[in-house]
Parts: sequence; structure tokens; C-alpha cells
Amino acid sequence: MAKWDREYLKLCKKILEEGKQVHNRTGVDTIKLPYYSLEFNLEEEFPILTTKFVAFKSAVIEMLWFYQMQSNDVRDLEARGVKVWNEWKIDEDGVYRVYNEDGSIKSLKNFGKEWAYTIGTAYGYIVKKYQLTQKLIDKLKNNPEDRRMIMNLWQDEYLDTAVLPSCVWNSMWDVTEGKLNCIVTQRSTDVGLGLPFNVTQYAVLVHLLAHVTGLKPGMLYWSAKDVHLYVNQIDAIKEQIKKYEELGDFEAPTLWINPEVKDFFQFDNSKELKDIKLKDYQHHGKIKMKVSV
Repeated sequence: MAKWDREYLKLCKKILEEGKQVHNRTGVDTIKLPYYSLEFNLEEEFPILTTKFVAFKSAVIEMLWFYQMQSNDVRDLEARGVKVWNEWKIDEDGVYRVYNEDGSIKSLKNFGKEWAYTIGTAYGYIVKKYQLTQKLIDKLKNNPEDRRMIMNLWQDEYLDTAVLPSCVWNSMWDVTEGKLNCIVTQRSTDVGLGLPFNVTQYAVLVHLLAHVTGLKPGMLYWSAKDVHLYVNQIDAIKEQIKKYEELGDFEAPTLWINPEVKDFFQFDNSKELKDIKLKDYQHHGKIKMKVSV
């Protein structure tokens, strides 16, 4: 059975039972724990939830948008049918606007027209500026015992010009006995929507980097701060827990990577995602949740 489902719902129950309700910048309260950690043995299981549908292609395309395409232009995602950053896209006039449910403007910030259609200086912008992926791959190939293999998306100089500073902001990389391990740190952890997406993304990233550097995927360690559920997600989470208690979970699916591709930057990042596929993915269907901006 899928270990990730059991660990995920254990976390959800812990938040519901022990979490504290707090205010935050979105205006929608959360129930939070200050910290939580997770471990995934990628040799044993590919982590994607089966107690609800997780959009695998969207998750992987977004991850490639950061680390392969190294883009901050939301249109690159929209062209591939991925809408996860639409709420954070700067408008054509260079202004980022957040709207209330009635369509009125809740807040706005002027970034300048040169930043239109982007998310500002976040994620792919930082990866490209510092060539983070290229440097990591070079070290994995040529100096795998290096203890300074880090991709840091949190750069103080660029926080004010980012629409949303990186939530998953840091990854540290280790090679031990021919296995690639990754330690991820997350500053703000949306358990309902973000965490399932993020875990699958970084699991794929570990597999891809191991594939192109002649290593095997090892452990994925997750260090999460401000681990929360939004109050408008609670009913959906309870529905997911109920489905698990009534129906159980499925066997975890397997990840297929095109063996012909040896260069990380050559993996297909189109809507079809031809070189990266999930095999035998069974799930209990979609569970809708609202995005809080």
C-alpha cells in the first residue's frame, strides 16, 4: 500500500487535532503546526497521493519551468495547460493585483511593465541568474563528495521584487554509496494543496538528476515550517480522510524516464511530457480546494 498516503493523512489529522488557528496575509485563517518532517525512500516508493488525484503532469512541468526552462514567465506554463501560477501573474500594465471574491481589488503592487506576465524575481529567475541547476549537475558528475551542493532560491536582494518569494526555498544534495539524496526545506507549507504537489515534484527532480549523472535515487528528506491547512480546506481534508478509512489506498505507481535522454535540459517539457511518465496511477478522484492568495 502507498506509504505516502498514510503519512500524509497522519499529518492532516495531527494538524486538525493539535494545530492552532492563526491569521495570515491572505485573510483566510490557517490551522498550523510550527514544524514537521518527512522522509521518503525513493527506491521503495514513488510518492504521489492515491487518496486524491494529484496532477502529475502539471507538477512536473512546473518543476521543469523552474529548474530546466529557468523561466519566471507564466505564459510558458499557460502554453502547456498549467494554471497554477495564474493568481500570481503580474498584469500587462506591470501591476500585480489581488482580487476579492466579489471582483473588487484587495491589494496591488506596481512592478513595472518590464515584469508583465511574470512572477517577478522568484523561482526560475533565481535559478537562471545563479545557474543553480548547471552548477549542481557539474558537481554531481565531477565532485559528488562535495558538501556544498545547494540550490538556494531565497536571495534577499530579490525578495521585494518577487510576487511570491519561494515557499520551497532550499534544497541540499548528497551522494552516498552511489545514491542521490535530497534535503528540502520549506518556509510555508500549504498541506492541502501545495505539499502533495511539491513532494511529487522534488521526487521527480531527484530521479531525473540521478538518471543524468549515473546515480541511483536515494532518500528525500522534507523539513517543513508553518505546516498548515486553510480553514476553507478542512471539509475537503475530512472527505479525503473518510475515503481512506472506507476505501483504503492503492499501490504506489512507478515513474518512467526515457532511457535515451542523458541531458537534463533535453527532457521534453511540452504539454505531452513525453520523456517522464507515471505508470499505473490509481486514485480516488479529485478533491476540490480553494487557493488562498
